[in-house]
Amino acid sequence: MTDAGPLWMRRLLLGLLLAPALLWLFLLIVLPHLDLALVSFRERVAPREYVTSLAQYRTFFIEPLYWQIFVRTAILSVIATAVTLVVAFPVAWTIAKIARGRSAALLFMVCLIPFWVSETVRTLGWMILLRESGVMPALLVKLGLVASPPELLYHDATILVGLVYTSLLFMMVPLVSSLESLDNALIEAAYDLGASGFTVLRTIVIPHAAPGITAGCIVVFMLTLGNYLTPNLLGGTSSQWFTEQIYNQFITRFNWEQGAAFGFLLLALSTGMVWLGLKASGQRFADVMQRA
Repeated sequence: MTDAGPLWMRRLLLGLLLAPALLWLFLLIVLPHLDLALVSFRERVAPREYVTSLAQYRTFFIEPLYWQIFVRTAILSVIATAVTLVVAFPVAWTIAKIARGRSAALLFMVCLIPFWVSETVRTLGWMILLRESGVMPALLVKLGLVASPPELLYHDATILVGLVYTSLLFMMVPLVSSLESLDNALIEAAYDLGASGFTVLRTIVIPHAAPGITAGCIVVFMLTLGNYLTPNLLGGTSSQWFTEQIYNQFITRFNWEQGAAFGFLLLALSTGMVWLGLKASGQRFADVMQRA
């Protein structure tokens, strides 16, 4: 009886501690998604009259514009994730293994400073730099590289630059966490045995950092796939990002049924890509989330 009392009290305390988080998850995530799921499977036949239907999902596959934008968004999100990994890995390696003490903290702070302001301000900064009357076109003219200021906005490359810049920190943090736990003695032993730098990277560094790489790729891909502001501002009307189609259905056309269906299709895509990524990397979701 003496042990049962404390055990019962610990479970009650644990339940009380978890209650706010569980309530938050249910009210703000689970419940709205259930409601949207019901909305996506209905069709309006008259004012305030609905029937259960798959018409909203059929519209997606029947209309080429929708699934083409859907595929385009997925492809560009994968590319943005890969570029973010390539850019973030050397920075994370420098912070975790090369820089020491204040230098590492300073370098991490430099990467963190841009995220002290909102995404809107950062994206508007890119617009000021890249627009036809902006800083970069004027610099290209002054250097004699072009005859007249080019328009650097509203291109796929511009969208990718904005997405990579927006997502860089979310890739770098799990990478730094993974690389910091790598024993330097393993790398030194590999070099002593005659391994090249590429061999060390392929056989020691990348396998050890695989959970961090997978966690960073999952987070960046999901953030990129669901991003609305950056593609809309940097890509303009030609951005053709799927979240813009969802926004148009909800806000512009007041077609909540179609917007809900599009939202769940985007959720299915992100879930499927995460599953494929975990299968391809051989990682477990629980291990990956520990690095996120």
